[in-house]
Amino acid sequence: MKKSIIGIIIIVALLLISTIVSPIMIVAEDAEEDASIDMAATIGLTGFNWVYPGSSVNSEGQTLHNVHMNNPDDPYGAARDIMTYSYGITPHVFFSVNNEAAQAIFGGSIVDDIRANDGYFGYAGNGNVAGSMSRGDAVGTAMLENGMNVFEIPIQIILGNISIHFA
Repeated sequence: MKKSIIGIIIIVALLLISTIVSPIMIVAEDAEEDASIDMAATIGLTGFNWVYPGSSVNSEGQTLHNVHMNNPDDPYGAARDIMTYSYGITPHVFFSVNNEAAQAIFGGSIVDDIRANDGYFGYAGNGNVAGSMSRGDAVGTAMLENGMNVFEIPIQIILGNISIHFA
């Protein structure tokens, strides 16, 4: 047990130290859309920043949203290159979160709540929100309103619903 805790502390410390060199990137991937990246965020010394995958491109115009389709052999390497090209930052650690993990951590309605808040695709909204938010604000608002069950994070990593990739 003691070795496990020390191991976890070392992993967390290494991830935090890595943000000095490059930000950590969290990507929300939807298996129903060919594992496309629907939303992303970076965490680093400059803080937390939302990244909209449809507006993030490489020199060929390929989007972060479609890295799995455009670069099936190395999607996270392609994501790294897109982030460097679009934003001048080069993440090397990616946390991929699927819908099951998001629902376990933020509640079963998180995806629907995001869509209700998201004005980009013209969602009608719900009783509390008119559906006029940017994608980042829609995700942030839904996460804040639903709350976070941090105890689900290690469980979802074990289940494979959150995976860590290096590029």
